[in-house]
This record gives sequence, structure tokens and C-alpha cells, in this order.
Amino acid sequence: MPLHERLRPYRAAFASRFLQMLQYRTAAYAGFATECWWGGIKVMVLAAFYAGSAGGAAGAPMSLAQAITYTWLAQGLLALLPWLGDPEVAQAVRSGSIAYDRMRPVDAYTLWFVRSAGWIAARVLPRLALMLAFAGVALPLLGLGAWAWQPPAGVAASLAFAASALLALLLSTALVMLLNIAAVAALNERGINALAGPVVIVFSGNLLPLVLLPDAWQTALLLQPLAGVMDIPARIYFGQFAGMQALGGLALQGAWIVLLVVLGRAAMGRTMRRLEVQGG
Repeated sequence: MPLHERLRPYRAAFASRFLQMLQYRTAAYAGFATECWWGGIKVMVLAAFYAGSAGGAAGAPMSLAQAITYTWLAQGLLALLPWLGDPEVAQAVRSGSIAYDRMRPVDAYTLWFVRSAGWIAARVLPRLALMLAFAGVALPLLGLGAWAWQPPAGVAASLAFAASALLALLLSTALVMLLNIAAVAALNERGINALAGPVVIVFSGNLLPLVLLPDAWQTALLLQPLAGVMDIPARIYFGQFAGMQALGGLALQGAWIVLLVVLGRAAMGRTMRRLEVQGG
């Protein structure tokens, strides 16, 4: 069978889940409003921190403008963070319909992966567009340019950021797949989601840019997989990572994707062999 024919069911699964999630416009608007509120609070905290620090912005590893842009970008990409398993998988576990995926003539891991990718992408894109319109366009027009989302460092940074954002989506999906598999093994998603949330918020850089954490932690923070979901794309965006550093960041994201997919496939195969269907 030609490759495009083998990929057809996966493309259809991604498209159907993406279009399904785009219908929830009220959720996107509500999420955007909440993210604006928290983004404003975080920006004010950062401004107070920079103003009150002994060396000021001059001694900081990131300028205040970069930190503000990082914050708005993090708020726009909040739905990208892998702090929740796919609710469709959790519902299938509770109802017992997960057994259907075992009988489909497709690869179960790839099917779940593209569904989860569609779920994440459809939640991220509307909120990111709204956040860019608010923080990148509306705030400067209102005379609040110092508090606004600044443009990328240049054309090269824009292209590298686009590639990094795509890798971040795949990396986030690979991490969500581990949460999905854990939910299948535990027959419930609540515990693993509760544990994942705080870890993801801190180590992705969403709570605070990773570069502002202690210097002794920087190497470990950059090498861990969650940095590739938020921190590395943001640093590429405003040019802190450029040239070979940007390529290194992209390579690190790609390496984690491959490793986590291999790990996820192995874990899913082991879990599915021991699967006990609940519900009915």
C-alpha cells in the first residue's frame, strides 16, 4: 500500500479532532481572558522584581522587555503545556470503549498521538492569536508599548521559532501520550494529572523564565524535556538563542521527541498487553 494511503486514517483522525475542538469558541475566549489576567499579574511582578533588584535590568540574564514578551508568549501557549492527559482517552478508559482502538486496523500509538496533537493544536492556536492581538497590537495602540509583546529578533529568529514551535507541539504530544498511557494503566487520570500540573508549570518556564532561576541549575534546566515545550522556543523568538545555539535547541527538542516516542511505544505495548477493559 502506498505511503499516502497508509497515512490517510491518521490525517483524518488529526483533522477531525482539530475541527471538533475548534467548535469550543466560548472555552477559547474564557481561557484567553483568564490568561490575560494572570499574564498582567506576572508582568507587574516581573517589573517590580527588575525595579527592586540591586543591579537592575543591566545585570539580569534577560532584559525586562524580553521577560515581558516571554510572559505573554507563555500565556498564549499555555494550552500547549502537557499537564493533562487527553480527556478522550480518559473517557475511553472509563467507558471501556478503549477496546475499540485495539481492534482498529491501524497503529494504536500513532492514532492516539495524532488525536492528541489535534486536541492540543486546536486549543493553542485561537488563544495564541487572541493573545498576540491583545498584547502585541492592542497594548501598543493604547500607549502601553513598554508592557507589550515585542516582535521577534529578526527574520531568522522568526523562522527558527516557527520550527521550534512545531517541535514543541510534537514534544508536548509525546509527553501527553505518557500521561495517556499512565491513565490506562491506573484506570483513572486524576492522580497523574494532579502530579503533572505543578511539575510542568515550573520546569517548562511558564511560571518564571528558566534563565531567571539559580545559575547552578541552568544546564539541568535546559537539558530536561519540558524546556523544549516553552523555554527554548521563547529564547529563540527574542534572539537569546541564535545561530548554532538555536540549532542546538532544535536538535535537543528533536532528540527528546524521538526518545519519548520510543519510550511511549514500549510503555503502551506493555500496558495494552495487560489491558483489562472496564465499563460496558
